[in-house]
This record gives sequence, structure tokens and C-alpha cells, in this order.
Amino acid sequence: MIITLKRKATKQEENKVIEKIKKLGYIPHISRGVDITIIGMIGELAEKYRDLFESMDEVDHISEIEKPYKLASREFKHDDTIIKLPYGIKIGGKKVPIIAGPCAIESKSVLDEIAKIVKAGGGTILRGGAYKPRSSPYTFQGLGEKGLKFLHDVGLKYKIPTISEAMSVEQVPLVSKYCDIVQIGARNIQNYDLLKACGKQKKPVLLKRGMATTIKEWLLSAEYILSQGNYNVMLCERGIRTFETATRFTLDLNAIPVVKKLTHLPVVLDPSHGIGIREHVPTMAKACLAVGADAIALEIHPRPEEALSDGAQSLLPDQYKKLVADLKRIAEALDREI
Repeated sequence: MIITLKRKATKQEENKVIEKIKKLGYIPHISRGVDITIIGMIGELAEKYRDLFESMDEVDHISEIEKPYKLASREFKHDDTIIKLPYGIKIGGKKVPIIAGPCAIESKSVLDEIAKIVKAGGGTILRGGAYKPRSSPYTFQGLGEKGLKFLHDVGLKYKIPTISEAMSVEQVPLVSKYCDIVQIGARNIQNYDLLKACGKQKKPVLLKRGMATTIKEWLLSAEYILSQGNYNVMLCERGIRTFETATRFTLDLNAIPVVKKLTHLPVVLDPSHGIGIREHVPTMAKACLAVGADAIALEIHPRPEEALSDGAQSLLPDQYKKLVADLKRIAEALDREI
């Protein structure tokens, strides 16, 4: 249920409604516009209190959210959400940040080398996996907390926000401690305890779409995070599994205009995982920008033949530098910026 307050309601009037919601045992979810504030009262049997709130002088009107993902929907918040990160970086809006780095953190020296390339080439967020969910239990599984410390130190050195994945509830506090963004990978999109744990901490969350996840399921997973009070959620399209075997996955560009109509949350695209073939990543990255990506995630490595994970899809430094330059020209034509 959505409670819309009267235009230019005072803070005192807003608090009166919020306290009423809390006394009834619900969590108020607040969305403030320039003149109008709306408060979401989400949960079982919330509708039975409609008459109570309609009778309050502070309330303009009550409406229902038709979508099952309440807080993620445009019905709850019409304006696009903008995620604010350290060093003045924002995700959402006119500027499109580049998230780049290695699939896995291998050592501090290699990460430092890559971070320097990322920053010099125009990247604005450093990615790196410390916990690596791999298909085989015999492949490199990541450096764990040691890798997170490396990422934290290198991020501070180059003044660049950082992102890494948490694979379990227990890992959420560690990733949140060392990184600026907590990532939930495709394999964990319906790990509801993990989603709720990410919702209870304050760092922004990047939610990757599952390999066989529908748009509705994707947005409902985002709802788990939002429902816990963390509204800084980004969605990431990284390819879905189809019948095609010529590429690693099928990057679902169709989903982007659909998702952006349904939700106010920023949408990040990851062409590196989506296609899985280095020579085709730049083409797909340009397509990502064209369909409306709010950020683009790329994997790069100075020596991909030595990479401990995903070397085949990692761009070489010169390829990365040229791609960012190309993206800047395309962004200008679209009245956007890189």
C-alpha cells in the first residue's frame, strides 16, 4: 500500500504517519520527491488499515502497487535511483561509469598493476573477486579476506571505489567492511538469506541476474534487499543460458528497456561474462551503451594467459583503452558521458 502525503507536508506531519506505521508493526519505506513524499507500507494485511490512513489529515490519498515487487517498481518511485559512491562517482543518470578489473584477485602486485590501467584508461570503479564460485571444486577459489584487504588498499591508493562478491551470509560483513559495493553473483540470486543480509547492511549492492532467471524473479530478488531497508540496489544483466553454444551465455539486451520501464533501479551490463570471448566484448559493450546501460562492467588483465580465472574473456590493456575511447564517442552521440 502506498500512502501519498499532501503536497509539501512538513517533517512533523511525515513523522506522524511513519510512527503510526511502526506502531502497527510494519516498516515504513520512504520515497521523497521535490514536493511530494510517499510512504510504502508493505506486508501482509496492510490493506486492512487503508481507512485508518485515509482519515489522517496529513494523507492525500492511498493507492495500491499492482506489481509483486513493490519497492522496486516505478509505482513506488517514479524517478530513477542514483547510487552515490566515494570520490564523487554516481551510478544512474547521464554519466555511465566503467567498472573494470580482473575476474579474480591473484596478488596485490598484479591488482595494483591492473588498477593503474583501469584508472588511466578511464575506468571509475575497480572490480575483483576475492571469493570465486567456480563450476569445478579443483579450480582457484579466491584469496578470501586477504584478497579483500588487497582490494581495499589498492582502491585507497588510486582513489577508486571497489566492488567484490559475497557468496554467503558470513561473508557479507567482510565484503562490506573492505569494499564500496557488495556484489551478489548469478548463482546466488535466490539465496534469500544472503539477499536479506545484504539488505541489512548499508553499502550499495550489485545484484547479478541468474543464468535462468526471469525478469520478474530478478526484480523479486531485488525486493528482498530493498525490503530490509537498503535502497541502494543495482541490477546487473550478465547473460542468460540458452540453447546457443557458440558463446558463453546470451547477453539479454532485450531485457534492458523492459527492466528500465518496470523499475527505478540502475541497470549495469556485463558484456565480458555475457559473451565470454575477448574479441567480441568491445562490440557488445557498445551495444550495452546503446540500449541504456547505467554502467558497464568489463574484465581486463595485462597477461590473460596467466589469469587464474576467465582469461579468455579478459581484455588486454590496449583493447580496454581503445574501447573506453570508443564508448566516449558513442556516449556523446547519445547525449551521455563516460
